[in-house]
Amino acid sequence: MIVTYRNYDLDDDRSRVDRDALWEFLSTSVYWARWRTRTDIETQLWNAWRIVGVYAPDSGAMVGYARAISDGVSFAYLADVYVLPIARGNGLGKELVRVMIDAGPGADMRWTLHTDDAHGLYAQFGFAKPDETYLERPSRKG
Repeated sequence: MIVTYRNYDLDDDRSRVDRDALWEFLSTSVYWARWRTRTDIETQLWNAWRIVGVYAPDSGAMVGYARAISDGVSFAYLADVYVLPIARGNGLGKELVRVMIDAGPGADMRWTLHTDDAHGLYAQFGFAKPDETYLERPSRKG
């Protein structure tokens, strides 16, 4: 499915993802993925339940990305959401999250995520602190 927003394409075709650009950004620019290997990133891409890439109007270069894992029925986890600095300020982050969680097959699912930032963005889509039914076992890696 391709959604056009301000001349940018948001596309859930995983074969369109620029794997080099994905690796470059996740391995150097974000706090949550620097420990992953390139093999980890590519495995997560290909095993994801759904991905959405954001592509620039003229060049078609990938300027944003989001990945989700899910049971395909009732639960989904949002991960690796980013928009490159050169494309920020256009509402693409908000549109990327909207397309991923509200304009696809997971619109009625319970969504979760972990993040140290962008809480205001995610709150617009109903994300809040977990209720009493949510438990978590932290990673043994720390």
